[in-house]
Amino acid sequence: MQQHSSVSVSAPQRRGPGRLRTRLTRWGLAGLLAAGSLLTSQALPAGAADNPYERGPAPTESSIEASRGPYAVSQTTVSSLSVTGFGGGTIYYPTSTADGTFGAIAISPGYTAYQSSIAWLGPRLASQGFVVFTIDTNTTLDQPDSRGRQLLAALDYLTQRSAVRSRIDSSRLGVMGHSMGGGGTLEAAKSRPSLQAAIPLTGWNLDKTWPEISTPTLVVGADGDTIAPVATHSEPFYESLPGSLDKAYLELNGATHFTPNTSNTTIAKYSISWLKRFIDNDTRYEQFLCPLPRPSLTIEEYRGNCPHTS
Repeated sequence: MQQHSSVSVSAPQRRGPGRLRTRLTRWGLAGLLAAGSLLTSQALPAGAADNPYERGPAPTESSIEASRGPYAVSQTTVSSLSVTGFGGGTIYYPTSTADGTFGAIAISPGYTAYQSSIAWLGPRLASQGFVVFTIDTNTTLDQPDSRGRQLLAALDYLTQRSAVRSRIDSSRLGVMGHSMGGGGTLEAAKSRPSLQAAIPLTGWNLDKTWPEISTPTLVVGADGDTIAPVATHSEPFYESLPGSLDKAYLELNGATHFTPNTSNTTIAKYSISWLKRFIDNDTRYEQFLCPLPRPSLTIEEYRGNCPHTS
């Protein structure tokens, strides 16, 4: 609970100006200035710096495009034999605990793929101030609904049993995934409305409509995707999300279904901004999402609702 201090100055009663001058002299100029400073600070509205979830220095275009952010990163391997509900994976996390707890993200690979296919996102996101769990699925053939359950199982492991659970704020969680893992990302968000952010990357799912989702969602598609074409996957996914939801659609230019499998500055830039904005409620990153990014050499199209409401 926030405690407020106050200073009250009683008006002198039945005393002449001389007594008042004497009292003010005894109190001293320093005391008056201190009281005035306190009263002024109380009158100021709380600003962005008061956000308890804000992590890291103020972002710039170059800082969110950089291959590494301000945090040094450590990692630990989680064996499939030590977990239930998913296939193990690798946890990437800020090495220092000086800034307190962090939000966490679980990331699923796609059909026939292993965590190595999305491993680049681990240190890249963790270095910006997140705990990131790139997972293997139970089998490489698991469908989106199964991958959605596995993402949630991975988050539960992270927050309840993992060696880094004390570094995580369990109220600030998100999911990402590639291809069928992207379809699983939508499934996870549908099943667990408390998630703060979801990012399907060139997602694939037979279910095309997601009006039940209440998690802020960034849908990433690729203009050259022939496996999950945007016209039959990412675009209908995005369009079916509730109109009142904080949502965005980023279509990569000159990209394929497998573009998310290698380090990509555009994917990283907007994923970091989305995760920071909605997992950390860090409005310093709103500038990269609103106004909507314009088409460029790497962006075919960007849609979204601005300004964001949550």
